[in-house]
Amino acid sequence: MRILVVEDSQRLQRTLGTSLRQSGYAVDIAGDGEEGLWLARSNEYDLIVLDIMLPKLDGLQVLKQLRSEGRDLHVLLLTARDSVPDRVRGLESGADDYLVKPFALEEFLARVQVLCRRAYGRKQSTLAIGELEINTLNRTVRCAGEPIELTAREFMLLEYLARRTGEVVSRPEIEEHIYDGGVDPMSNVVDSAVCSIRKKLSASSDRAIIHTRRGQGYVLGADGQDE
Repeated sequence: MRILVVEDSQRLQRTLGTSLRQSGYAVDIAGDGEEGLWLARSNEYDLIVLDIMLPKLDGLQVLKQLRSEGRDLHVLLLTARDSVPDRVRGLESGADDYLVKPFALEEFLARVQVLCRRAYGRKQSTLAIGELEINTLNRTVRCAGEPIELTAREFMLLEYLARRTGEVVSRPEIEEHIYDGGVDPMSNVVDSAVCSIRKKLSASSDRAIIHTRRGQGYVLGADGQDE
């Protein structure tokens, strides 16, 4: 999943960016409202983490502009203001959730997980496809009843495919949502990651669940075959 963090504090940028990347998210960072708005318009994000007090353009202005353009991406507002009117104003501007500083990283990551699940129209924390079971809450995977050890990035890729079960997902789409802008477009990072996941799943089951559509991408499903 790809997340945009718009926050002017460099310390908090580093803290949130590191925490999200360690959890497997692709992260872009903006230090002011104008840059944040430009990035939000230029890329597809599963979630925007948006501070209210920003240079050049404040967070509520950014949010209102995005909503006025019909962009329905999920937004988590960050603010040092804890009054009820401030929270109401943020939610009325179109925010999906509201987190008051200072906050615990564990709570921040939990809210990020919930909003990312909501972005794909699912509230449940468990995804089951054939012999595959993915728990997005505790980030565990089981195949044919056996636990599968994945890296944080592999987990994100598998979850992304699972949330789009039955759909052909292209390599550019995967790069857009799972990897940040530092990925070389000529690299085979997606193919390598899919190959690694397949190898780990095949240790528990001989039924392929990630299928290749030549020239198109990948599709996850209990029934299917490579083309």
